[in-house]
This record gives sequence, C-alpha cells and structure tokens, in this order.
Amino acid sequence: MSQYVAPIRDMQFVLNELAGLGEHANMPGCEEASPDLVDAIMEEGGKFASGVLAPLNWVGDRHGAKWDQGAVTTAPGWKEAYQQFAESGWTAIGCPTEFGGQGLPKLVSIPVSEMFKSANLAFSLGPMLTQGAIEALVLRGSDELKARYLNNMVAGIWTGTMNLTEPQAGSDLAAVRSKAIPQADGSYLISGQKIFITYGEHDMTENIVHLVLARLPDAPEGVKGISLFVVPKFMVNDDGTLGARNDVHCVSIEHKLGIHGSPTCVMSFGDKGGAVGYLVGEANRGLEYMFIMMNEARFSVGMEGLAISERAYQKALQYARERTQGTELGVKGGGKVAIIKHPDVRRMLMSMKAHVEAMRALAYVTAAAIDTAHHHADEQERAKAQAFTDLMIPIVKGWCTETGIQMASTGIQVHGGMGFIEETGAAQYLRDARISAIYEGTTGIQANDLIGRKMAREGGVTVKALIATMKALDSQLAEAEAGTLGEHVAVVRKALAEGGMAVERAVSYVLANFATDIKAVHVGAVPMLNLMGIVCGGWQMARASLAAQRKLAEGSGDADFYRSKILTSRFYADHVLSQAAGLSHTVCAGAVGAMAIDEHLL
Repeated sequence: MSQYVAPIRDMQFVLNELAGLGEHANMPGCEEASPDLVDAIMEEGGKFASGVLAPLNWVGDRHGAKWDQGAVTTAPGWKEAYQQFAESGWTAIGCPTEFGGQGLPKLVSIPVSEMFKSANLAFSLGPMLTQGAIEALVLRGSDELKARYLNNMVAGIWTGTMNLTEPQAGSDLAAVRSKAIPQADGSYLISGQKIFITYGEHDMTENIVHLVLARLPDAPEGVKGISLFVVPKFMVNDDGTLGARNDVHCVSIEHKLGIHGSPTCVMSFGDKGGAVGYLVGEANRGLEYMFIMMNEARFSVGMEGLAISERAYQKALQYARERTQGTELGVKGGGKVAIIKHPDVRRMLMSMKAHVEAMRALAYVTAAAIDTAHHHADEQERAKAQAFTDLMIPIVKGWCTETGIQMASTGIQVHGGMGFIEETGAAQYLRDARISAIYEGTTGIQANDLIGRKMAREGGVTVKALIATMKALDSQLAEAEAGTLGEHVAVVRKALAEGGMAVERAVSYVLANFATDIKAVHVGAVPMLNLMGIVCGGWQMARASLAAQRKLAEGSGDADFYRSKILTSRFYADHVLSQAAGLSHTVCAGAVGAMAIDEHLL
C-alpha cells in the first residue's frame, strides 16, 4: 500500500501567500498563530497522519466496524489510535481555551484536518462531528450544559454526534417526528429513531453526546417546530462522573460502499420509556442551531474532497513512476518506460495535481474568511467576510466533493486494470469519496442554497463583489507577463477573464429569472455551482501564479516549486477554466432540454 506524505510545502505556500496567515496574528484571538508555531503544528500533524492514521486506513476498510447486540467495535488499532489522537491534543486544536482548547484559528487547524482526512478519512469523521457539536454548544448551550459537557468533548474524552434525519424524512427535516416530552425537573424524554448517524455508537470513548432534533408537544408544524436537545449515552452526575445508561441505543449499522471503518448507525431513542435530554437554547429553534453544526460540517466535508484527491494523486503518481509499460512516443528503438512518460498519463496526473492545488487554495482562503468573520476588530470587515464565507461554503462543499470523486476515479484510470483490483488500494479512495457529495446536503441541495439564499435573496451583492475582485487581478497578471514564464501567465490571465465573464452571464440569468421561472433556474443550479467552483479555483491559481512570479523575481530559492506553480496554473487554465463558457451556457439555456419532455417519456 502507498504511504501518505503530508504536502507541507504546498500547504505553507497557500497559507502564507494566498490565505494571509501573517495578517491573522494581528486579529484579536489569533495572536498565537505565529509562523513558527504553525510550521511546528503542521510538522507534528504530518507525522501523526503518516505514522499512525495512514497505516490504519486499509485496516479500517478491510475489517470495518462491527455491531453486536447494540455494541459497536471499531477496527483493530482504532481505539488505541484515537486515544493517542486525543492525548496529543488534536481534538482541542481549534476549540476555545475556556473549555480546555488551544484557541487556534481555523486557518491553522484546517491544514492539519486535511492531513488527517487524507491519511484516514473514515477515522477523521468522528472528530469532525464532535467539532460541530462543540461549536453548537459553545454558541447556543446554557452555562450548565457547557460546564457539564464541553471540557470532556474538547479533550476528546467524549465524542459528539448530529442526529437529524429519520427514515421517513431524508433531507426534508420538516418531516422529523421524534418527540420531546417536558418533565418536572426541566429535562425532556426523547423518543424516536434517527438514521445515518456517524459514530453514533463506538468503543473509542466512554461517553457519546448526541445532539438530537425533536418536537415538543405544542410545536408548530414544519421546520419552525423543531427543537435541539443534548442526549448523552450515559447520564452525567453533578460531580462530572458517569451515571446510568440513558435510553438510547444503536439498533444496527449500515453496510456501505465505502468509509467502512466509520460506523453509520441507526439510533433508537426511548424504547424503554424515553431518553433523558436537555434543551439547547430556545424551543422551536433547533433547526437554526443545527445549521451551526451543519455549516461547520459542510465545510469539513468539502475538505474531504480535497483530502481524498491528494491521497489518490499521491498513489497514482507513485504507481506511474514505478509501472513500466510501452515505449516512449517519438523515441525510435527505445526500451520500455515508466508510464509517467506517456502523454495521456501525464495529462491525468496534471489534472489531479491542478485540481488539488485549486481546491486547497480555495478552501484555505475560505477558512481565513471564517476567522476574519469571527475575530476582526472592524464590524464591516467581519460582515464582509461572513458574506464571502456564506457564498463559499456551498461551493467548497459541492465542488470539492464532486471533484474528489472525479480525481479518485482518475487515480484508478492511471493504474489501468490494476486500479480495479482492491489490493492495489486505489479503489478504496473512490469508494470512500462517493458519500462526500451526498451527506450534509447533496450537491443539489448545496447548489439550490447557492443560487437561492446566496445569490437571489441578496440580489447578487456578494457574488458581484467577488467578480469585481477577480477582475481587479487582471492588471497584476498583465504586469506579470513580463516575468519568468510570462507566456504561461498570459494564458492564465486570458482564461480567468473569460471565466469571469462566464460567471457574470450566469449570475445575470439567475437574478433575472429566479422570481419568474424558478424551475428553469434550478435546472442550472448544479452547473452554476460547478462553474463557480472552477472559476473561483482559477482565481486562486492565478493568484498563485502571481505569488510564484514574485518569489522568482526576488530569488527566494526553491525555484522549481515556483515554476511548478506557474505551469500547473497554465494547465488549469487550458484544461479546467476552459470549461467555464460551456457551463455558463448550460445555466442560461439548459432548462428546455431538461423540462420539455413529459415525465412518462423519461
């Protein structure tokens, strides 16, 4: 099996040159994020990812999680790895210091998160869901709930879950039926069944803190009648010790295409009279609070698309360098060569490399905006960053996960027939990647959110500002054409300009027709999301070209790395950004072909 090596050099470039890590330390609450500390964290994170988590990836896939009479056992070595993970402080890296966290900004935790997801995606899901639960309790939990649960969750002693959907509900949370009956002591008895609960039951920690959506007896119908509750696996005594087992149980785990090491549970609440739960925040505002967790999770799932692409790329690159087959085109009488010499294999590898770099840049820049929205001293800057974040999260989630599936598939193609054989390892990445475009909201849901809430509702203010930002880069790119590899920068400049115009056309169509022909606009929602992802990725690749050009001019060293940046951006311009015009056409004109045919003819 291939080894995972954290791409720390590229991560450092993106953090410092594109995401503005140096400016982060000037914001309140981010003072600890010095370059030396961040480098040390990434170095240690890379060691843990490659040395502890990566070797267990294959084990988790082969062995999987096992269910027996309500108990779930993780794959061999996982419990010990999790204990080491928690003891090393990785669960606390981005959490508030008042609850035992390290208080580091998201921009610092994101590269480490990418490493862990690349090394072992199924393992990383438990800490990801716990982080979302922590975030919801920090922002909306009472002081009593915070004191009772957060320190142990931050320390990794307990984990957390999100319990949203039910068998009859799917993505329609208005159909949630779980009940919450008030008790005299202020608690609630929760009853109902939840499905698709990641790490709803496992053997890695002594307690699991479930956040559960349920309805009060007098709740209004629909999404306005949903409340959020904390339901622990074991009750917690006033002194912090664990008490009796709560009435919540795992009745089965799913048999899945991928992420076999991560138990996906069917959870039953209240089979013996009711699971004791505690209201989070105000009644009937549960969906609003759950979206705190969901936005955190959606961004993190988008990171999965990046992470699995990186892992698949490393595996494909290693194989292409080692696999000898065929002679080199244009070389008469030559011997057999490694397949990396073949143009189509080179194209596939460059596609993987370019997409990985574009996704990483876009995700890290979005993480920086999240920090700015939370920490910047200026209220207007916070609002501006929040608007940008809101626009980007469905793009990061939708485009990166769809791209992750494509890149994992491309990795198999590089292997040829051997990629279809499980023992090679490449197939696992595709199987693991496939769920990422579905959970925490399918790509269609992300796309509907993008065109509805993030574009039409605000009249396109934020997306138009983004387009203007892209256009403002043109003059800098023009100047860079005179530098090293300037002819490649010129191609990037032209492609970005055309991509920006494609986005502008599509946005104008959405804004003009959303109120009068909503079905037609929604036909183009996913193409619109992909268009935005491709062009925003191109925007970051153009910025990377400029930064690399500047470093070459300064003679900063590592010239091969910077030349590679410019040439990879050129590939992205020719092979990826060039798709923008076609996607824009689909957004503006694709509705007729989708809606004209009668349903019975499908």
